[in-house]
Amino acid sequence: MLTTVQEWSRTPERVRTVANGAAGLIVVLVVATVDGGVSIPAGWLWLVLPAGVAAVAVLSAYQSFVFAVCAAFVAAVSTGESVQLGLAAAALVFLSTGQDRARRPWLGWVGGFAGAAGALAVALAHHRELYGQPFVFVVVGYLLATLLRSWARADAITREAAELRGQAAWLEQRTNLARELHDVVGHHVTAMVVQAEAGQFSGDPAAALATIADSGRTALRDLDTLVVHLRDPSAAIVVSRPPHLSDIDELLAQPLRQQGVTVHVHLATDPGLDEVSALTAYRIAQEALTNIARHARATAAWVELVRDGADARLRISDDGIGPPATPPARGSGLLGIAERVDAVGGSWQLSRRPGGGTLLEVSMPVRQP
Repeated sequence: MLTTVQEWSRTPERVRTVANGAAGLIVVLVVATVDGGVSIPAGWLWLVLPAGVAAVAVLSAYQSFVFAVCAAFVAAVSTGESVQLGLAAAALVFLSTGQDRARRPWLGWVGGFAGAAGALAVALAHHRELYGQPFVFVVVGYLLATLLRSWARADAITREAAELRGQAAWLEQRTNLARELHDVVGHHVTAMVVQAEAGQFSGDPAAALATIADSGRTALRDLDTLVVHLRDPSAAIVVSRPPHLSDIDELLAQPLRQQGVTVHVHLATDPGLDEVSALTAYRIAQEALTNIARHARATAAWVELVRDGADARLRISDDGIGPPATPPARGSGLLGIAERVDAVGGSWQLSRRPGGGTLLEVSMPVRQP
């Protein structure tokens, strides 16, 4: 039971509802119990009740103004013999400030302060004892409402920030999924196309068909995994086999070699990359070699991954037709490379290789010892 109450009380709107109800009850009780000691006949105080009811039920757009006027009236007619009216004034200032739609509420404060000043002026004019407590009650009512408003605003900002973080995480998941879909499935499909083209001229088309079938099955498994992630974003993206840097030579270069392209792969024994950066290097190599197989018309390609001080440098080049004269449009492949490099705090550059062809250079910081 206590836990339920605590959870319920953590919602600013619910606390505001209870506080408004308590303030209204205070006003009713004070007005109903005052029978003298005010600067006007006590019966006039009953005007506050229909005004408050009208503000809540009918004049919702003018609630702050009506409550401020009521606070000014109650504070103005109070005297030293009607101390309890200070509570009503504080409650009305609280209600006015709480309902004020301005970012910096002022109606309740001005109304209550003006009423307190009026009470002081009446006391001076009639040579009565000066009664300064209305000022205190007005300040207390205003501060309580301001604190509640600040809490409500902070809670709203916290909730909005949590929602934005959730949306950012969702967008990041979709971006990761798009990269994986492009890199993994695209590579397998490219390998299948290369095998199909090579099988037309080979002496063993059955072997080419078997390789195509294996690539197709692997692509389907990976595609199924990615579809599962689409339906359940909390599920991890796990392809059929976690890649390793050694697979660059053993797997990624094979479609090129089957096209007759000579591929030279040099990988440092310890390039200093952590697991995330190593996967980044693998995916970039996968994208680059796939592009060479599709577009370069190269006879040779080179892949080099070495440690260079505080960075690991990945260079992938070919002797093909090279990049177009105009800067290439950043399709999903280049966009994926840029996103992966940015994610690990690295840099990259695509340029023409000296002697002809294309050169992709990537620099990534090494793991800290």
